[in-house]
Amino acid sequence: MIKRTLYFGNPAYLKTKNEQLLIEQKSIDKPISIPIEDIGLVILDHQQITITQALLAKLLENNVAIITCDNTHHPIGMFLNLNGNTLQAERFALQTEVSQPLKKQLWAQTVEQKILNQAAVIKSQGNGDPNVLISFAKQVRSGDPENFEGRAAAYYWKYLFGEERKFLRSREGNSPNNLLNYGYAILRAAVARALTGSGLLPAFGIHHRNKYNAYCLADDIMEPYRPVVDKLICEMVSSNQTNEEISKENKFQLLLIPTLDVTINSETSPLSVAISKTSASLVKCYEGTIRKIAYPTMK
Repeated sequence: MIKRTLYFGNPAYLKTKNEQLLIEQKSIDKPISIPIEDIGLVILDHQQITITQALLAKLLENNVAIITCDNTHHPIGMFLNLNGNTLQAERFALQTEVSQPLKKQLWAQTVEQKILNQAAVIKSQGNGDPNVLISFAKQVRSGDPENFEGRAAAYYWKYLFGEERKFLRSREGNSPNNLLNYGYAILRAAVARALTGSGLLPAFGIHHRNKYNAYCLADDIMEPYRPVVDKLICEMVSSNQTNEEISKENKFQLLLIPTLDVTINSETSPLSVAISKTSASLVKCYEGTIRKIAYPTMK
């Protein structure tokens, strides 16, 4: 079942009763009730939201990812379940024991599929030459020592929105950087949630490593999914839906990211389901039963 993404952008009092999330607002006569088992992601985007500890615990118990936003309405933090799988201790051990050669092989697979998906987006937008990126993807070796990921990124961002736009990808850059940041935050939360659901610790990456980053593995695994978000934002840009301030309409569109259809293992699945397949395949790679991570493919 596709889990729901809930966005709260107005003052609200959130609590729980009988396995339900109850929403109380001044603008409504009686609380709105939503089954917690139907929820996958909650975004808290107002400084006057009150949420009870009982609800927080119940959401986390059901492996719901909770994103909090700052006073500029940008995602700033995330809560995740620390006990999302019955085999969690065993899976943690697998992560700590994985060999460096395997990590390098898995990272090469990740980079290759990311670049191929970037090529598909470039092709769909009619900007640049996708064959340049396809050539890069074919040359990726274990660990990507030639940094084809970075070389592909330089070409990709130059042409993604049209060369004449002179777009520069930067977290603090001009629009549509703001939409990219917001979309990636939602994607990252969905990936981190799937990883914890598979009993993996998001902090132990296969390539990303930073002692201040609790989501290194999520940052690794989300890479081939980023172009899915990019394509959605290209469509928003082409229909003139971008501004320096993210509108509520923009946010509602971005909240649909977990429901977008992608192709994985030659089947069409909602992105949230595909990510679960990816995380499950990563566990099997750690166990040594398969040698390749299942990632989405774009055309």
